[in-house]
Amino acid sequence: MPNDAIVAEKLEYRYGNLVAVKGISFTVGERKILGFLGPNGAGKTTTFKMLTGQLRPRSGTATLLGMDISRDLEKAQARIGVCFETTNLYEQMSAIENLNLFAKIFRMPDFSAEALLDRVGLSGRGRDRVATYSKGMKQRLMIARSIINRPDILFLDEPTAGLDPASSERIREVILEERERGASVFLTTHDMVEADKLADTVAFMNSGEIAALDTPLNLKRKYGRRALKVTVAAGDGLADREITLDEPETADAVRDLFASENVVTVHSEEATLEDIFIRLTGRGLA
Repeated sequence: MPNDAIVAEKLEYRYGNLVAVKGISFTVGERKILGFLGPNGAGKTTTFKMLTGQLRPRSGTATLLGMDISRDLEKAQARIGVCFETTNLYEQMSAIENLNLFAKIFRMPDFSAEALLDRVGLSGRGRDRVATYSKGMKQRLMIARSIINRPDILFLDEPTAGLDPASSERIREVILEERERGASVFLTTHDMVEADKLADTVAFMNSGEIAALDTPLNLKRKYGRRALKVTVAAGDGLADREITLDEPETADAVRDLFASENVVTVHSEEATLEDIFIRLTGRGLA
């Protein structure tokens, strides 16, 4: 479709006899976030590397902003931003020096490293050598570097893996700000909570194949199970009850429970993306 920022058609990649990515197809629309969800070894990073030009597909095609990456890689790379899972910063340089170097590469006039560092929560630390940074600070600097050129597509490979909650939340905020600015985002992660918070669409990758591709809400409706979790008074203690929702007998079950038991608390519960991934693939995300 004309408004798709990324179009992948039957992408395949092999490492020797191992087929790491098995003819997958998907699209990412403009101003949309695709969460590529799966455990380590599922094919997420290999797909990421094909789309960013680090690996050449053995078969299939991929276009970024209408440009075939096999023919127009340099033009496409000028309009994307990439944040790798492994930090590759110049650690003996300061954060400002790191950012200014890449601003020169992208020929960005009137660039303010300080303003970008403030966006990622590194205000006041710009003149410190990167070698003195914590893992979370380095990852925030990686995010800052990936958006220097105001990319039309932002590629993020496990951007919050192993980070503390504060660093993870700041990175998520920047990702949403970039989408609001107009960027499309390709996000690989094995964190189902992160995917649920950020992604417009998620793709479940398993053993090199896409097991499911849809919005988080649709996946939960299609494959999930909703229930009421009820705590009741039982003798001198408490007991748990559960009523499955969306069944013909649900209303009667709720009425009977309230009529026959001393209800203390009630809350609804729905399947998580990890629950659904396990149901579809038989394996967890860890």
